[in-house]
Amino acid sequence: MISFIVWIVMGAFVGWLASMFMKSNGQMGTLLNIVVGIIGAAVGGALFRAFGFSGANINDGVSIYSVLVSFIGAIVVIGLAQLISGRRR
Repeated sequence: MISFIVWIVMGAFVGWLASMFMKSNGQMGTLLNIVVGIIGAAVGGALFRAFGFSGANINDGVSIYSVLVSFIGAIVVIGLAQLISGRRR
């Protein structure tokens, strides 16, 4: 149960950071920040593994590395959403 709460809190934080970085924070609410953060963690982990780095492991807990991987993944997710929807910054 605690790990689920940590996922939600970390997803919200990383999603919020990424939306601030991509200047889309005005369009995103808390729920969307959580979703982007969690999906970003999965995308970031897959990207890092594809390039030969270790992805952020769920069982390792929260670390600077896992936040960085999730942040990069969330930026990719927001960027792809903006590209698909045709929105520009």
